[in-house]
Amino acid sequence: MNIVVLYGGRSSEHEISLEGATAVARIAGERHTVQLISISKNGAWYAENPVELQRIKENDKAVLTVHPDEARRVSIVPGGGKSGAFKTSEGFIPTDVAFPLLHGAYGEDGTIQGLLEMADVPYVGCNVLSSAITMDKEITKALCQNAGLPTVPGICITKADTNDGKAFKSKIDSAVETLGFPLFVKPCCAGSSVGASLANNANELSSAIDSAFLWDNKVLVEKAIHEREISCSITGNSITADASKPKTMLASYALCEIEHKTSFLDYDTKYHNHDDVEFKIPAPLFDKQAAEIRDMALKAYSVVNASGFARVDFFMDRNDGKIYLNEINAIPGFTTTSIFPRMCNCSGLGFAELLDMLFDEACAQFEAKSALRTNRTV
Repeated sequence: MNIVVLYGGRSSEHEISLEGATAVARIAGERHTVQLISISKNGAWYAENPVELQRIKENDKAVLTVHPDEARRVSIVPGGGKSGAFKTSEGFIPTDVAFPLLHGAYGEDGTIQGLLEMADVPYVGCNVLSSAITMDKEITKALCQNAGLPTVPGICITKADTNDGKAFKSKIDSAVETLGFPLFVKPCCAGSSVGASLANNANELSSAIDSAFLWDNKVLVEKAIHEREISCSITGNSITADASKPKTMLASYALCEIEHKTSFLDYDTKYHNHDDVEFKIPAPLFDKQAAEIRDMALKAYSVVNASGFARVDFFMDRNDGKIYLNEINAIPGFTTTSIFPRMCNCSGLGFAELLDMLFDEACAQFEAKSALRTNRTV
């Protein structure tokens, strides 16, 4: 297969994308023809020279970078399809499957997925709608609650709410009275705990809200659960699953419990302070607890019509054992040490086999959609 790996991007998780794409390109390159397309922090696309792929293959400590070479700029051709979607000064890049390893805004929120749809190219992961839904934590919560899935109690506030100081204060006071401190504050549409804070009093809550508003115009204020953090990895296509094609069936894998020494799992703890966090795979749970979480994860995955893969995160209250859906990550971390591939590997699905499954599922999703009518023949 001709695999195009898209990496970098405009979001705060640019560097995380570089690491994940490095692992994918290195392993996929052993079985497939890989072309790297890097995206700078200002949104420009570049077709990387083949020496960049060779560099990371020869050095297992090397990480992909973005080379802003204007002579290698990439443009997108709507309707270009597999042979003509990605255009460079040297011609077109053959593409059987694109893998957008882009986190956060402009990568995980439906924007890149919509662009690939318009270009008529198969791609790994959730479609436009499910990507947009899972990126917005408020909408995800609403849909999951409607489906009977328990979510963490909280409220959503918007920048527009702050225009009426009295009404805004009343809303916050009501949340404090109902939920009590500590409270967890986070942007609705940001990943990797960027802009998230734990507030133990009114002053900290005010600062946390201001910080979260730097990243998004909508903010969630939630009850801080004394939790165990559990993650579940899911693969498969929610709608196009076909019993005759087992690789497209929904599947869940070994669960992971994330233990950390910090007050919550912030960005630095996730990606830099590795001594402060431990990932237990499989999670030390009773069979009944694990089964309940898997069932909830599969239901949530289907509720948002996810496809390809996703990581579904949960909180388990240490006080009463109640399980809450936290969020759904449409493009989870994909380095060899990230918990998504590690959960799959623990269940017997190695990294290379996982990638091949995702490529197959991308093709199956593309073929199923291509078979649908888009106009009437008169």
